[in-house]
Amino acid sequence: MERIEEAEDIVSLVLAPVSGPVAPHRTGQYVAIAVDLPDGSRQPRQYTISSGPRGDALRVTVKRVRGADGTPDGQVSTWLHEHAQPGTVLDVSQPSGDVILDDSDRPLVLVSAGIGITPIAAILEDLSRRSPGRTVRLFHADRAHDTHALYASLRRQVLAMDDARAQNWYTKDAEDAPTLHPALPGRMDLSEVDLPDGAMVFMCGPLAFMRDARATLMARGVPAELISYEVFGPDLWSHGSGSQAA
Repeated sequence: MERIEEAEDIVSLVLAPVSGPVAPHRTGQYVAIAVDLPDGSRQPRQYTISSGPRGDALRVTVKRVRGADGTPDGQVSTWLHEHAQPGTVLDVSQPSGDVILDDSDRPLVLVSAGIGITPIAAILEDLSRRSPGRTVRLFHADRAHDTHALYASLRRQVLAMDDARAQNWYTKDAEDAPTLHPALPGRMDLSEVDLPDGAMVFMCGPLAFMRDARATLMARGVPAELISYEVFGPDLWSHGSGSQAA
């Protein structure tokens, strides 16, 4: 296992099997990682695979969940941050999930916030290798550049593609962020961004964020059937269409 410190409270774990080949996966799928906690309980959590199919390993990117307002810290994310080191053996499930990258040449619009960047990173890694000519627009919101997970690899993949562009929004220090295109301050606003004609949209992030983004895109004429999303945990979306993965 390789461990990469990505950003504040975010670590990537590059996982390879102890023996045998790595389990094949489709871009956008997830795995469950189960750990034995100090109280003797065994707890699994699902993490999106944040890399495209590589053949020799897969990467998951884990945000450490810190408790606030009386809520406890995340048990599994805390354990992984404190104990998952090179040589640690983890119990990892077979890849699962139905929200996967399609193989068409249709333009893609990728919308994410915070740790919702993980499936977006997998999509870009895959496309930069297999379909570098595909039109992609990446829109991401984060607290600051130093909390933007996987930024370095995302930057390389955008540069490797013929028609990929990224726009980031940061609520802190956006004007100083060393992004390819100047970052914008505050919350994401999709009301005037470049949307390729006929693009498929994939979103991942907090539910309220995705509701707002979806409403803006639909107001701009993007059909609901072209917008899919990934939800971490129960799908409480009350507005109907979309896809779901845990």
